[in-house]
Amino acid sequence: MDQSTSSTAMDSLLKFARTLAGHYSNRAQAQDNPKDFAHINIFFRPLPWEVLKGPGFYSEQSYDHDPWRPYRQGVHRLLPMQNDVFIVENYGYTDAIRLAGSGLRPELLNSLKPESLKPRCGCGMHFREVEPGRYLGEVEPGKNCLVPRDGQLTYLVSEVDVNATDWISRDRGFDPDSDEQRWGSEHGPLRFKRISHLGDDLSLNWLRW
Repeated sequence: MDQSTSSTAMDSLLKFARTLAGHYSNRAQAQDNPKDFAHINIFFRPLPWEVLKGPGFYSEQSYDHDPWRPYRQGVHRLLPMQNDVFIVENYGYTDAIRLAGSGLRPELLNSLKPESLKPRCGCGMHFREVEPGRYLGEVEPGKNCLVPRDGQLTYLVSEVDVNATDWISRDRGFDPDSDEQRWGSEHGPLRFKRISHLGDDLSLNWLRW
């Protein structure tokens, strides 16, 4: 890769990271259809470079009425682009409760210990820029992101459509043998609006590996 190509790829990666980083809320969707959609907040907060010795994020999803007990948390490492694909690795954390609420209070992330991270094999997200500033993501190929639900092992199909103002996502679980859907929204995707940008301070220096 020549220097000009490398510089273009890094600029594209930084643009993607800044787009991903944010606080999102589906408040309007929940107000319009409270029967089918709860009010949820998503945080995708950049981590200091020193945590992963590379670019990374902390993610959190919680019901608006209960922000200190998120129902989903993750730590993610952003990898160099591969064939125009933005790769976001996925990690669990052995003591996730210590990080609960870090979406609102980022100082809680100071307790994050890299040695406590556990890779979620097969659960990385692959994104492509489908039009300027808009990215479509899905779980890496292979049906290997296994999620236990109601005593049954399922594989996750996760889809994300994100741009400067919107985050649209849908998660579903399928039976590994029959490919029948076992869980997930029956009313379509969750539709979030960006409440705030959390990546404006990111620089190319943050992207070093």
